[in-house]
Amino acid sequence: MISAGDFRKGVTFEYESAVYTIVDFQHVKPGKGAAFVRTKMKNVMTGAVLERTWNPTEKIQEAVIETKNMTYSYTDGELYYFMDQEFNLIPLNYDQVEDALKYIKENDPVVVKFFKGVAFSVDCENFVVLRVTQAEPSVKGNTATNATKEAILETGAKIQVPMFVNEGELIRVDTRTGEYMERVKG
Repeated sequence: MISAGDFRKGVTFEYESAVYTIVDFQHVKPGKGAAFVRTKMKNVMTGAVLERTWNPTEKIQEAVIETKNMTYSYTDGELYYFMDQEFNLIPLNYDQVEDALKYIKENDPVVVKFFKGVAFSVDCENFVVLRVTQAEPSVKGNTATNATKEAILETGAKIQVPMFVNEGELIRVDTRTGEYMERVKG
């Protein structure tokens, strides 16, 4: 059991027969009345976001989430297949892999999260190196300002990059924010 006063970002717990993870929280101590914890929590199975206030002493059942290192194998159009170290393939649907899909390609390592043996989400590495497949050509002198342009990566993701980044170049992307980090020598 965990008390609501111990909530932090990323804490996973069971509530009303569903599993939630804390997205945002705030401990509030008003001038009058009792303290409370305001939370924004996300259902890990459906992705629905719920806001709720808790009494800090309220006890909640902590959820045990298993993680497994896997490799993205392929897609057949409707399902996305991931392989573990024992060469077992696990099919997942688009809703379960949606966030990671923008930054993974075949044979990339991922972490798949399970609750009671059922996979519910896929996390890719925090930093990935991807090739720019479409971008406006750079013009000499465009390195002096912080201006950006849209680029499309080999996975289909669209991100903002500095004006000096050209089509065909490799770049490092922070998958948590979707931001350009740096060019990579290929």
